[in-house]
Amino acid sequence: MGPERPLLPPAAALPSGLTGDLGPQPHRVKPRRATHSAGAINSHSTSPLTLPTGPGDAISLSENSSSSFPIAFRSRDDCALSPERLDLDRRGLEECPLLEGMGRLRLLNFQHNLITHIHNLSHLRHLAFLDLYDNHISQMSGISALASLRVLMLGKNRIQRICSLDNLTKLDVLDLHGNQISQIENLSHLSELRVLNLAGNCISRVDNLQGLDSLTEINLRRNCISTVTEVDQLPCLQRLFLSCNSITSFDELACLGESCSLYELTLDGNPVALETWYKQAALRCVLQLRQLDMKRVTEEERRMACVTARKEDEKKRESHKQAMHKEKRRLAIRNAALQWEGVRACLELPAQNGAKEEISPEASPAHSPAQTNGLALEPSPDELLEAGGVNLQSLSLSDSHLAELDGETLRLFGLGALEALERGWGVQTAGAVTVIAFRYIHFDAIVPTLPRIRVKFPNLSHLIFLETNVSRLPQLAALAQVRRLDQLTIHPEGNPVVSLSLWRSFLIYRLHHFNLHKINNLEVTMNDMISAERLFGTLGHIAATETPRCRLLVLLEESRKRQLQFLLEGRGRRAGLSPEELRDNGKLLGEGLSRALFNYPSRDCCNEGAMESSSECGAVMEQYIQAQVQRASDTNLKRESLYKLWPAMFMEMVRDCVLEMRDRPAFRQACLNRLSTQGK
Repeated sequence: MGPERPLLPPAAALPSGLTGDLGPQPHRVKPRRATHSAGAINSHSTSPLTLPTGPGDAISLSENSSSSFPIAFRSRDDCALSPERLDLDRRGLEECPLLEGMGRLRLLNFQHNLITHIHNLSHLRHLAFLDLYDNHISQMSGISALASLRVLMLGKNRIQRICSLDNLTKLDVLDLHGNQISQIENLSHLSELRVLNLAGNCISRVDNLQGLDSLTEINLRRNCISTVTEVDQLPCLQRLFLSCNSITSFDELACLGESCSLYELTLDGNPVALETWYKQAALRCVLQLRQLDMKRVTEEERRMACVTARKEDEKKRESHKQAMHKEKRRLAIRNAALQWEGVRACLELPAQNGAKEEISPEASPAHSPAQTNGLALEPSPDELLEAGGVNLQSLSLSDSHLAELDGETLRLFGLGALEALERGWGVQTAGAVTVIAFRYIHFDAIVPTLPRIRVKFPNLSHLIFLETNVSRLPQLAALAQVRRLDQLTIHPEGNPVVSLSLWRSFLIYRLHHFNLHKINNLEVTMNDMISAERLFGTLGHIAATETPRCRLLVLLEESRKRQLQFLLEGRGRRAGLSPEELRDNGKLLGEGLSRALFNYPSRDCCNEGAMESSSECGAVMEQYIQAQVQRASDTNLKRESLYKLWPAMFMEMVRDCVLEMRDRPAFRQACLNRLSTQGK
């Protein structure tokens, strides 16, 4: 634990005349009250009373009516022997006596008495050492005039507040241990103070240490301290005693790491000292320590602490870097959400707004897990899109979009994140991507990228759409542009199409060639496929019947291309193929013609499709148009000729009828003959 009272200053540091014996150290036993005390003297007596000699000096005390304080006298021989020191230890004094003829005193000892107030010392202009240890003092008043004081011992009293030290600028040692002080204060002017003892008080926080530029030792044992600050502002501090306090973490001692002079520290008796990593943490906190808890620190321990400190610093830097990236990531996702909401609000029609107002979010099928057509949506949207793994790699990050690769999952937030699909992907990296998740991107903006996704990520098997504004069944048909899919997730949040009762059946029918295994984490069964065929098969047949011939030829040409490519690769149907191989063959042959009619091309796709098909079906379209123009021209010419010939034709028709019917019997016979001839 170390000494409770600070060591006295070395002889060289004491004023001249104080280099001899400084008197006995304070005893820990209860002081013995003197046989005769000043309070026992008759207040009207004027004869001096010589107190018995003890550990201190022999003096005479007297009291008269003109003063309420006892008066201390020393013999001429005693004064000549030690004129600069006076020891009044264990005299049972209740007041400080008037020290007549002792103005040359430099050392005064009042240990182990019953003094309650400090009086009668202002005339001791040369006093350098004052010891009032173990008394009943509650106020520090009465010492402000002792400007030459170098050592002040006020331990084991009843002092509650540090004060009256304004003029004691030469103070070197201040001992206030064992009092009732709750706050460090009024010390900033003591620039020459070297030793400060505040052990055994009620201090809860170490602060207000500015200005103590010469302080080398501070004792704060047995307090209630939980936080230490401003120690790094003490340029000469070498020893700091904090044993038996309430420090629970080295975070409360962060300022110690900034101190360049501290080499001895005690923390035993604190909760933090019970941790297994306590010693290593202490040496990391204060790298230059020579002693910890009164034990020498070895070079090996210091070396290990330095290595650990470097690792901790690297870990903190990496943690800070990750925290910064996490915050940027959060802001990018938040701004992408705000931008997406703004664009969606501009695109929505009034009728749609009215429809949305009729259904509360709680009652909407898109927000009610129990009313999503029996769909099991696991995991949640945050788990699907926002939870980053250990292999998280940021591909594109800005204020309004985020693209990141997490293992096998590619996550895209915001419209600008689609640019990541255009970057140069390595074959191995692109081949590892099996899941692509879209959020805060309108589906119509995603559609033009689907053909490139099909080529760039050959092992893609799962697409996730969350808050992408998929609102109509034809939009789902655009997914047919992807090479293959085993699983598809369209979350109800931000996708109104999920609230439609037939959306899942339409998706199964339209993407039949994909042979989907799961939709929204729900297995696709044979009954689901049969039901979808019954619902949309007839509609597809009607669509194929009513579609213009030129459009059918274009679709048929695309289908034939796929089949031809399949056959040229030598992967046609052969005898003995397993069901799995037949299923894969079905995927390669592509969707049927009736299913291909349910298409949802974007504007960009329309333009690109028109440019690509113009060279292939231009002749057919031109021939068809020319035939229609010729037919219309011929019809117009016939109409004009009819208008010109009609009057004469009409007259001839009337004349022929009149002539034929003029002889009725002959007319009837002629009609019968024609009918008989036609019957044969």
